Amino acid sequence: MSDATLSFDEALAKYDPVLGFEVHVELNTKTKMFDAAPNAFGDEPNANTTPVSLGLPGVLPMVNRTAVESAIKLGLALGCEIAPVSEFSRKNYFYPDTPKNFQTSQYDKPIAENGSIDIELEDGTVFTVDIERAHMEEDAGKLNHKGGAGRIQGAAYSLVDYNRAGVPLIEIVTRPIRGAGERAPELARAYVAAIREIVKNLGISDARMERGNVRCDANVSLMPKGTDALGTRTETKNVNSMRSVERAVRFEICRHAAVLDSGAKIVQETRHWHEDTRETTSGRPKSDADDYRYFPEPDLVPVVTDAEWIERLRAELPEPPAERRRRLKAEWGYSDEEFRDVVNAGVMDQIEETIASGASAAVARKWWMGEISRLAKQREVEPGELGISPVTVVELNQLIEKGEINDKIARKVLEHVLEGEGTPAEIVEQRGLAVVSDEGALSTAVDEALAAMPDVAEKIRGGKVQAAGAVVGQVMKATRGQADAGRVRELILQKLGVEG
Repeated sequence: MSDATLSFDEALAKYDPVLGFEVHVELNTKTKMFDAAPNAFGDEPNANTTPVSLGLPGVLPMVNRTAVESAIKLGLALGCEIAPVSEFSRKNYFYPDTPKNFQTSQYDKPIAENGSIDIELEDGTVFTVDIERAHMEEDAGKLNHKGGAGRIQGAAYSLVDYNRAGVPLIEIVTRPIRGAGERAPELARAYVAAIREIVKNLGISDARMERGNVRCDANVSLMPKGTDALGTRTETKNVNSMRSVERAVRFEICRHAAVLDSGAKIVQETRHWHEDTRETTSGRPKSDADDYRYFPEPDLVPVVTDAEWIERLRAELPEPPAERRRRLKAEWGYSDEEFRDVVNAGVMDQIEETIASGASAAVARKWWMGEISRLAKQREVEPGELGISPVTVVELNQLIEKGEINDKIARKVLEHVLEGEGTPAEIVEQRGLAVVSDEGALSTAVDEALAAMPDVAEKIRGGKVQAAGAVVGQVMKATRGQADAGRVRELILQKLGVEG
């Protein structure tokens, strides 16, 4: 049964939301955090394991230097102070996907602390989010639930895949975020989008949210209006899309408000987000740091940095995202509104890659902001997660420019691409979707349309050339949209003796 909720407006009339985010970023190193097992996605379950990642007795871990450098780069990009000495600790908890029965993480001595990031909302408003820390750790394995629609609730049993166990993670933890008000859900989405943009820009993560490369734990609490004491928080775990983060935060604000309004207390717990019902459900009581019994990892030496190492990595940082956006906007010639729409739609990277693959800026924007965004909305995913590659867009547009297909056919082809039928050229050939260019066939189709519409033909002869559109439409219908509309119009006017 669903939790009772107030409306969003009712909740905000009585309470001020306070947010906090813990974003986990999987690094794209070749091997895992503490051993030489491959760090690869999609392999057979339990194929990418070693005695170290399985936590077998007598094994010793070793720190992945590339992962440490990735953490330093991310810390610098977030404006953090890089610790001269950081340490790993054992975070003790017992769960099937944690083969060692503890997670190697960082506790009181993280690699990076005290940063901030400016988040731009859809209307250009900038909101500064303070970063408490960014620390290194390893990922857990993955439970595959059988039955119950793949969720733990209702599953008959679960299988454990340890391929992900030991994959390098960086966890970015914010300080409590106050003052967002009604824009709290929007800020949640924009923050995760900004972190994803940064790690992708740095090249340290594939940043594919549908694969879990970037996951967000969203913390929500409410303060009654006029008070300044933080309320009890809940943590919605492992939300893996920007749209879902926004929805989860909105739902929790409304749910918290209803609980508090009823006179009950908020339970400090983890919550599970369900995209199908757009609700959260209770997970487990939320543990505090003391419950994890942290202690320094005895098998790993501290990570020691120096100014020379840090400055070398700082020099390797790419163009900051804000500067990149300004440069791309100028290069593409988009207006302020056009570019803001592109950023808000999350398709800036896709448009850049499409242009690099051979399309014009106008063509790239037309497809990513038009038909591709429409299809993504229809399927409730982000445009970049739809499965359309920049190369596909370029090939589709080339077919249009060659006159082999028109825009209407191209939209059909795109849907067949999504269904896995092949490349645009292959689909056009296999399905016979090429534009009808045979003059004889077009002439016959025009004759038949004019014969069926004598009153319209008479209007055109009388000088109402715009009426030709109705005949063009009839011909397009007869040819399943595969006629060249421009050539059809020329034939209509020729046959009726009217000058265009």
